[in-house]
Amino acid sequence: MSQPALNQIRNIGIISHIDAGKTTVSERILYYCGEIHKLGEVHDGMATMDWMAQEQDRGITITATSTTCRWQDTWLNLIDTPGHIDFTIEVERSLRVLDGAIAIFSAVEGVQPQSESVWRQADRYGVPRICLINKMDRVGADYQAVLKQMQERLGARPILMQLPVGEEGDFHSVIDLLEGCELTFEEGGFGAAVACVPVADELKASIAEARETLVEVAADWDDALLADFLDGQEIGAERIRPALRKGVLAGQLFPVFLGSALRNKGIQPLLDAVTDLLPSPLDLPPVPAPQTDDGEDLLLPCDASGPLCALAFKVLSDEGRKLTYLRIYSGELKAGDTLLNTTRNVQERASRLFRMHAHKRERINIARAGDIVAAAGIKEALTGDTLCAQDQPLLLAGLTIPEPVVSLAVEPKQIQDRDKLLLSLEKLQWEDPTFRVREDEDTGQTVLTGMGELHLEVVLRRLADDFGVDVNAGRPQVVYRESVSAEARHTEVFEREIDGKSQRGEVTLRVAPRERGAGIEIVLPLADTEGLSTEILEALDETLHMAVQAGVQIGYPMVDLSIVVEQVPVTPGVTTALGVRAAAQRGLILAVRAAKPILLEPVMALEITSPNEFSGKALGSLQKKHGRVEGMESSGVIDIIRALVPLSEMFGYMTELRSATQGRGSFTMEFSHYDKAPAAVLKRFGLV
Repeated sequence: MSQPALNQIRNIGIISHIDAGKTTVSERILYYCGEIHKLGEVHDGMATMDWMAQEQDRGITITATSTTCRWQDTWLNLIDTPGHIDFTIEVERSLRVLDGAIAIFSAVEGVQPQSESVWRQADRYGVPRICLINKMDRVGADYQAVLKQMQERLGARPILMQLPVGEEGDFHSVIDLLEGCELTFEEGGFGAAVACVPVADELKASIAEARETLVEVAADWDDALLADFLDGQEIGAERIRPALRKGVLAGQLFPVFLGSALRNKGIQPLLDAVTDLLPSPLDLPPVPAPQTDDGEDLLLPCDASGPLCALAFKVLSDEGRKLTYLRIYSGELKAGDTLLNTTRNVQERASRLFRMHAHKRERINIARAGDIVAAAGIKEALTGDTLCAQDQPLLLAGLTIPEPVVSLAVEPKQIQDRDKLLLSLEKLQWEDPTFRVREDEDTGQTVLTGMGELHLEVVLRRLADDFGVDVNAGRPQVVYRESVSAEARHTEVFEREIDGKSQRGEVTLRVAPRERGAGIEIVLPLADTEGLSTEILEALDETLHMAVQAGVQIGYPMVDLSIVVEQVPVTPGVTTALGVRAAAQRGLILAVRAAKPILLEPVMALEITSPNEFSGKALGSLQKKHGRVEGMESSGVIDIIRALVPLSEMFGYMTELRSATQGRGSFTMEFSHYDKAPAAVLKRFGLV
């Protein structure tokens, strides 16, 4: 592939709830773009973008996969993201570097919990979106209900670009409201041929009404168009598209298309909309990149002649070696170039560059601003690191890493595999910032922490399949948090002779609770306080931060806590940094114990989909699990139940739900908040 002009590039991702059809849509995009010549299906384990063995076996996407293809004159850098909440980091880091996205909703299930999550993630990074209501051929499909849910649950302003022809199983084509024609998709050739035919007379009234609504929305973004619309003039599609594009780029308008990817209907108009409505790298505002030398912000437009600046947004362990995915924001990167990793202040060398096609590679010699590529040879970079030219250090904003909530202990089945296990776990941590490994100080066990049961199941299987390490694993455990419920003050004095030298320190601390989700606040004395050296202040800061991470009661990290260091009396020649460290550490423990410490447990937002006749059993199971039902709505023969349930009650729930609903129920959940643990949990930890 030759290098395209910047205005012809679209860096896009596909985001949605699990099973809305992301990978099926991706497969059709690759087929219609000529990148593949045979369609593979998710349910057969043959989808191009689901290349991992586990993805093929489970029928779900686990890791975000990138590819490159061309639609007419437009160059698409496409990322297919997972829909399961356990792999939300894949969506997070993809949206951090994408210019636009296609949000997919099921015409039957509508806006589901993970749909809301990925939508909020896209809002956070200001990613313009177009939408596809997929599965229009399914029984119970209701695109109008989905549009209403988008407005109510997402706070979005959707605008319908098409009308369906045929309902549910009879769905066979769509009406293009801009052009006023019916788009039909060839039945025998996987829908590759699209024809624009005149619409039936009985549909013309509803088409005119829907088109008027579309033009009215577009007029909000074009004053001349608004004037002509108010005068009753006919307005052509060539004037409406640029106006809609302004609204999309502003993040305030979300054009909605209809289709059935599995039946090969509706994908080509979606690709046209990617070209017409989503931004190229040139359409986005310059990226702020502070210069690390003087701290001043440098605004980087997307320009190949500018200073080199790239973000490492994904790291893959490829046969034991790192493959680093890069978004180039400015400048040019050539194979063999030496770079500065400003996040870690080390030099890196991009020995080889690749354009990725799922797990296959196309070697290239140069990457320019606007590109998404992979580089081999970069050894130290991790997700969120900035790579730039050595002579002009720049630092891009990183990304938000969600906190893992489930842990389990592992040990190698063969004692000689212990070192191999630790090395393998380190490589898995390269790839996934939400996967953590620690050694339990009391038991000496290796403890893995992740986003959920499925996340840790995938890790365990990868240890066996990819690294050849078989392990024994304990049962999944909840990752709790510690906090306080009252204010307390404590003065601690430490004085002891260590290695023949007297170490002394005195610290007065005040701890107090903060609102849920407020995090940790540590307030130190001012640097110009008499007698306080930089060394002592740094020692205080480091000690307190380490202490809150290690916990005070039973070793879980502390949250939502304010720690104010009120006094640190300094006697010259007597007070030492080591003495202050020791006083601060013990002082915090005693202050927290006096502040009525509490244990917090993670609470999950749960959505159960159940046939009407089994909803009573599903509700009964929630009551047994101390769940709180937040709402329930019916969609045909299906009920959707929303509830808040402690994570500790949810292990193995899928088996229980399937049993209660004769295998027809399903659920999804995501982390909601931390709440006070009940007495039974406190008793288990010996806290009551």
